[in-house]
Amino acid sequence: MKKTIVPIGPYHPLQEEPEFFTLTVEGEKITDIDVAVGYNHRGIEKLSEEKTFDQVPFVVERICGICSTSHPLAYVRAVEDIIPVTVPPRAQFIRTIIAEGERIHSHLLWLGLAGHFLGYNTVYMWAWKLREEILDAMEILSGNRNNYAMFKPGGVRRNIKKEDIPPVIKKIDSIISTLTMLKKAVVDDPVLHARTKGVGILKKEDAISYSALGPTARASGIRRDVRKDSPYEAYDKVEWQIITMQSGDVFDKLVVRVLEIFESIKIIKYCLQNLPDTEIDLNLEDIPPGEGIGHIEAPRGECFHYVRSDGTNRPIRHKVRAPTFMNLPTYKSTIVGQTISDATIILAAIDPCYCCTERIAVLNKKGKRIYSGEGLVRLSQEKTEKIRGQLQ
Repeated sequence: MKKTIVPIGPYHPLQEEPEFFTLTVEGEKITDIDVAVGYNHRGIEKLSEEKTFDQVPFVVERICGICSTSHPLAYVRAVEDIIPVTVPPRAQFIRTIIAEGERIHSHLLWLGLAGHFLGYNTVYMWAWKLREEILDAMEILSGNRNNYAMFKPGGVRRNIKKEDIPPVIKKIDSIISTLTMLKKAVVDDPVLHARTKGVGILKKEDAISYSALGPTARASGIRRDVRKDSPYEAYDKVEWQIITMQSGDVFDKLVVRVLEIFESIKIIKYCLQNLPDTEIDLNLEDIPPGEGIGHIEAPRGECFHYVRSDGTNRPIRHKVRAPTFMNLPTYKSTIVGQTISDATIILAAIDPCYCCTERIAVLNKKGKRIYSGEGLVRLSQEKTEKIRGQLQ
């Protein structure tokens, strides 16, 4: 049978961010896939080198709107690893609360979009309605529905007021009954089963080979979670369970995320009800020379930041590795042999965040770098000025 190339992207109605997938198909069956990245690079790592240690959290918050806590938390932990220091217990609990609030609204966002991809817009509307309650709760705690600006090296920027705890718990409790209904729908609905069970299977051995992370790995039976494997903040002080499934298909990835929401609710409520009565900030002033790493469990998996200091008030190197960077190659295992109609939900099943993942390097034919970081910035500025001149 003749092979055909089917392009998806870089701009496509079912992709929230630009990425280019080239599918090779025989009839309706996918026989190969290639991924082209580099459509959404913004030079965050280079920008960090021009900011003070205290300013960088505001920059990395904007790597991704849905990971706006994951990146600053990993970053501040990397800076604290240079010294090293341990932040006050109350700050640890507050960090945990904010991180788990993000996990809930991230999973609900994915659940709604998954329903939309499948043409099941009832799930989309219900999931996003529940997400609004969580965003409202996050606004009470931080003053923002997203990009919370809560974290800093040495602690947190804002305390949680005693009077804010009851309305936040009420907001969180308000989603449980509807979330339980959604869980039952996922378990019982024949349409969801037909479109997700046995689709896009990531075998356990393939998940290990590709070093898959987060729900993508846990849906394949791998008990891998930084919160348990290398506990940080308040995660070793709260009773909660790692959610795993065995089949590794889209259905199991969906179930893992839904059940993780219940665990996150449990963690948040415990932390709010047991906040230690301590300071929230070490008031760090100087960062000594050295290097540190910070790795945390983002909603999509392990988020890793590396920071190097030369003793000044700015990092001289900042490296970010987002979970999608590791999960993206699993497409080779999950999509080959599937039909075109299932391609988009399989691509969406890892909950990809391409703006977290993007890197760029301009190389010549011999593989040597043509432009430095400063050169790329200069090219961007020159092009911006050229476009500005054309618009005038």
